[in-house]
Amino acid sequence: MLFNERAQFDLACRLRLKAVPLGEVFSFLSGLYFRGKLTYAQKFAQAPPTVPGTLVITSNRGVIDVTTPVTRKELELFSTTPIDEADERYRRPLLREARRIAKRVDASCEIVLLGSIATKKYVEVLLEVFGERLLFPSEFVGRGDMSRGGLLLRAASDNEELNYISVSGAVRHGTRPAKLTPRRYSTTG
Repeated sequence: MLFNERAQFDLACRLRLKAVPLGEVFSFLSGLYFRGKLTYAQKFAQAPPTVPGTLVITSNRGVIDVTTPVTRKELELFSTTPIDEADERYRRPLLREARRIAKRVDASCEIVLLGSIATKKYVEVLLEVFGERLLFPSEFVGRGDMSRGGLLLRAASDNEELNYISVSGAVRHGTRPAKLTPRRYSTTG
């Protein structure tokens, strides 16, 4: 839809003409899940001035700031590299950028991962660099993508930061928790 030359929605029209922020593109592509991660991260990130507080793992550029403008061509290139920790085209940039971040933050700086910890896709690479400092919300265990997205949106709306634990040695697969109680949010203009 985003690359459809006949698409008339705002994001597609802007992307045909210029670069747009990566966070906006990923929010469109991933819907609730990424929107929840982005909203939560922007609300609670406490990054030192040496690094951006909200980063996205990409397939071929490592981690980049959500405000980074990307072109349609760059987005097309993302789709050519599988997100697989065994694929050096993915692993090498992720490792490089994680090391760059590690050098720019104090050794006590905690790194919070809002992605799935049930998969090795990026967890193993990030653990290699950050070790015990790589944290995730304990409330993620057993939840699928949409449930995590809803949980993150809810926490941001309620101004309640989740509880973080180290990925290293953590239970990554668990019993599915109860579904979130449906909630209506009012929109004010």
